[in-house]
Amino acid sequence: MKRTVVQAPSMYDRLKGFRDFYPEEMGSRRQVFDAMEDTAARYGFREIATPTLERTQMYVDKSGEEIVDELYAFEDKGGREVTLTPELTPTVARMFVAKQQELSKPVKWVSTRPFWRYEQVQQGRFREFYQTNVDIFGSSEPEADAEILAFAADTLRGLGMTADDFEFRVSHRDILSGLLDAFDADVDSRNAIRAVDKRAKIDEMEYIALLEDAGLSDSQAQQFDDLITAGDLDAIADFGDEDLTAAVDNLRNVLSAAEDFGAGDVCTLSLTTARGLDYYTGVVFECFDTTGEVSRAVFGGGRYDDLIEDFGGQPTPAVGVALGDATLQLLLQRADAWPDEALQTDYYVLTVGDTRETAARVARDLRERGNVVETDVSGRSFGAQMGYADSVNAETVVIVGEQDLENDEVTVKDMVSGEQTTAPVDAFPGEFDAPTYDDFAE
Repeated sequence: MKRTVVQAPSMYDRLKGFRDFYPEEMGSRRQVFDAMEDTAARYGFREIATPTLERTQMYVDKSGEEIVDELYAFEDKGGREVTLTPELTPTVARMFVAKQQELSKPVKWVSTRPFWRYEQVQQGRFREFYQTNVDIFGSSEPEADAEILAFAADTLRGLGMTADDFEFRVSHRDILSGLLDAFDADVDSRNAIRAVDKRAKIDEMEYIALLEDAGLSDSQAQQFDDLITAGDLDAIADFGDEDLTAAVDNLRNVLSAAEDFGAGDVCTLSLTTARGLDYYTGVVFECFDTTGEVSRAVFGGGRYDDLIEDFGGQPTPAVGVALGDATLQLLLQRADAWPDEALQTDYYVLTVGDTRETAARVARDLRERGNVVETDVSGRSFGAQMGYADSVNAETVVIVGEQDLENDEVTVKDMVSGEQTTAPVDAFPGEFDAPTYDDFAE
């Protein structure tokens, strides 16, 4: 009779919106994080680390009391109202203000870490998530915006994608607010821009109604929408005052610099892109899957020139981008660019008999050369060790047996071909950083 194995229920279930990552998936995630951070380092961004907890009031001051419903906020044992950090931008603004006079400008920072938001769980959105944040403080020049775009483009290319896989939809908050100010109406620009941000997620009647609620008449709302969907920058510049013209010129200059920096082929003018956060001021952008299979924005960024002053610092321009892990994984998987979720092991040093001393020396020498090396720590048989080596995808097995050592040799086995040969024990690994079967086969 075939035995049925029933898995016992876990005593403690994982919380909704939180994820476990086992070694196979974590290996793929580490490759992605490393690629992002390596690209940032090549652009001269310097790594920082930030606290898990911040004062709740910092987010209330920025976003209003309603934000508390979306936070993991609580009173600590000292009676302070604190929260798990839901995003990085306020934290880096606080950090910048604390040492503003000492820092050499521009300041270029990068950080990868988890964040927490109590929100509805859905595809690509979790209550605990990871972001790589890249920011530039102290430059209002178009080149700063363009460098953020170029960094993001180079990151995605470095992960194996091309311009056929993604696009950056680029807009400008000052163009949107300048257009709204040009109408003969008492318009709440903040709410109108929030309506633009929702445009693709709601039907047209609801969208127009939101613009009307913000102060536009029906005809003005239609005209405003026609202007931003057409994207004719000349017509837009002619519609408003010199501030609107300056915003148009700034957007053109950013797009021109992005072209020179190698990101022009992935940038598309899209004035219906608004970004939902109120602190954005100038150029904003969102990354989208060109096929539309990943239906939501993959990540986004933009300028927030007023935030440093809002945090008590001297007026300081700033621009940045935040790449979130969950939606980026969806895009990489859609583009068949997600790293293989498989364990990677360079060597397994197999012991047979009383050979621990020599086997340990071989393992140490291989590790000192930068290789991933495993060896037996469980007293297993030859067959069990070979099975384990196969399970961890060892590329090469080095067999250190008593009979081998009697002949002053070790056996080197290629796990792909199954071929094996011997090598002098004193010459292994010898001059080779990553010795293989081929290095010793006759």
